[in-house]
This record gives sequence, structure tokens and C-alpha cells, in this order.
Amino acid sequence: MGKTLVVGAGGVSHAAVHKMAMNSDIFTEITLASRTKSKCDAIARSVKERTGVEIATAELDAYDVAATVALIRQTGAEILVNLALPYQDLVLMDACLEAGCHYLDTANYEPEDVAKFEYHWQWAYQDKFKEAGLTAILGSGFDPGVTSVFATWLKKHKLETIRLIDVLDANGGSNDQEFATNFNPEINLREVLADARHWENGEWKVTPAMTHKVEFDFPGIGPKNMYLMYHEELESLSTHFPEIERARFWMTFGDAYIMHAKVLQNVGMTRIDPVVHDGHEIIPIQFLKTLLPDPGDLGAETKGKACIGDIVTGQAKDGSGEKTYYIYNICDHEECYREVGSQAVSYTTGVPAMIGAAQVLKGNWVEPGVWNMEQLDPDDFMDMLNTQGLPWQVHELDGPVSF
Repeated sequence: MGKTLVVGAGGVSHAAVHKMAMNSDIFTEITLASRTKSKCDAIARSVKERTGVEIATAELDAYDVAATVALIRQTGAEILVNLALPYQDLVLMDACLEAGCHYLDTANYEPEDVAKFEYHWQWAYQDKFKEAGLTAILGSGFDPGVTSVFATWLKKHKLETIRLIDVLDANGGSNDQEFATNFNPEINLREVLADARHWENGEWKVTPAMTHKVEFDFPGIGPKNMYLMYHEELESLSTHFPEIERARFWMTFGDAYIMHAKVLQNVGMTRIDPVVHDGHEIIPIQFLKTLLPDPGDLGAETKGKACIGDIVTGQAKDGSGEKTYYIYNICDHEECYREVGSQAVSYTTGVPAMIGAAQVLKGNWVEPGVWNMEQLDPDDFMDMLNTQGLPWQVHELDGPVSF
């Protein structure tokens, strides 16, 4: 059905490409490209062993627009799936516009030198993609991504309006590491240590990072401490569902993670500005990344489950008054590893990236322009979650959350 170019060869890419190969009726030809071709080759070998599908690999500097354009044209790719770093979103969108290729990513753009991730840089491409007759899908991971589709599905089938939304992300997995992040350490720490922001009554409320803690009993996991923090879907949800009074994002962290993160911040290891060491400029957080475990290598030793979902309150479609629903997925780290060789955090991002790309290739999401997930029809995406390893549940609660 479609030729696909995947850029990036980390843990998310590992999961996504395996799942694409398992859906070869949709992804008829797959090329995996990265600055380090050996990483692409390793994924290609695993794909061949697990699925029997051959994928092509290529070396690519994602910052080189001309090289990306050339590779798109060489492969005949209909869609570029950006699983590289969010710093590269804009240059890859530029390449897609020049080469005439659809675009999809899992995280919004942020500059390397400012820990500030917002959608306005990518939303500014709306007219360019419309005029080119091309589709750009932003944030097709789990959060952002599935959590936004969950909200849209509820609004299409259960609720007339959304008044309150809380996105809850719990990783109940454990491994043998003293300190390790669940995804790219540089991006993870930049997110976690940023000020917490949430949307309430038409404005952003700001609180210091890691200061607002609530215990919540997660399905399949049990009680965990979750912390209020900022995540990009809050911006897009509050924009596209303007009736929302309050939108918040919560993520679980253990005490050891919080302690390590604060110490690293206090000693300057999470700084993103250059410092001079032994006569050479280094960026501390990038140096730290080289010291920490690669999340893509933790699948074999990670056990436990992840649970991610939305608690949404709004007026019911049937006129029965205000209703609250909890919609979520439970994902098992060990089951993910058995299927594709990835832990659940990579799996829960990689599988939605595959499903989002499939929506474009199947012709469901091909409206020219730049779109966030909540702006798109949710039904086939939700069906594919159930058949592709991320089954979801929805339950009505007694009322809005009390925290």
C-alpha cells in the first residue's frame, strides 16, 4: 500500500519498524535511515529474524535537507516517519515539502538551546502543507498521540463537550539500573525538570517542577506517586477543544528517580548550554546522556506494566448530565519484549507511530495541512490499537477526580 521512510534508529524506531514489517500489506517497502547506519542494520537484522521481512537501511544526517530530499526521491517514500530527535522536526518537514512527501512525528519541535517545546513552530507550516497538497501529522506517539485520540473518541461517542481532562502516565516497570530514563535521557530530563504548567480557566498556571504530587491507584499496577508536569498535548487539546476548563498532565516517578534528577540538576549536569572542560566545549546534558543506559537496551531486564490514559469529564451526548470516563491502556514490558524486543515505553510510542502512518497510507488521514491527533477521525486508529498490541478500556467513574 505504501513506501515508508523512517528516520531515527533508537528504541521507538526499533518497535515501530518491527510493527510496520508485521503489517506489510500496508507498509509495502520500508527504509530505515539514521546518522549511524550500523544501528539501522541491527534493527533490520532483528526485523528479518522476527518477521522474515527485508527492510532497506541508509546513512542520513537528518539536519541535511538536501540529503533527506534525495533519499525520499530515491526510495519513492510516500510518508516520512520522524522518530529522530524533536530538534530535527522542522528540517524534516522542509524536506518533505521539497520532495512531495507526507510527514509524521511523535513529539513537537523544541530548539536545542532552549528547553521550551511548543507547537507554534510547526503550526506555522499549515499553509505550506495545504498548498503542497501534503499531510503532516504531529505527535503520533502515546502521549502525545493516543491520549489525544482517546479524548476525540470520547467526544465523538460519549460526550458533547469536554470540561476537564487529566492525562495520567504510569510506568510500573523496574530494571536493575540505579538510574535510567524510559526514553532518550536528554529529552526526558529536559521535560521533567521544566516548570510544570497546566491549563485552567483560560490561562496557564505555572508551578515549580516536581512539587505537586498525588498518589493514584493505577489499573494493573496499583498505587503510585504521580507528579504534575507540562506536556505538549495540553497546548493542542486546549486549543482545539476550547471548551476545556482544565487540562493537566501527570507522570509517575519513584523517589530514587526524583533524588537522582534533582542532584544532577543541582550539580549542573542537566545544563543545556556549552561549558568549557579541559579546553573543549561540551554540553553537560549531552555528556550525561553518554553515561546513562540507553533505554533501547533495557528491554530484556525490564519487568512490570505501564498504564496510560485520560480521565475526562463533560456533558453526556444522551442528555443525561455530566459524566466522567477513564479510558486507558495497560501494557506489559515483558510481553512487548517477547514480541518485538522492546520495553513498553518504546512500544507504546512506536506502535502508535506505525498506526498513525497507516492512517495516512490507508487514505483515512490525508487532508492537506498540519494536524494534531485530536483533529482527526479516531475510529480506525482506535480499532488498530486493539489489534496491534495496545488494547484499551473505558469505564464510567462516579464523578470528576478530586485531586
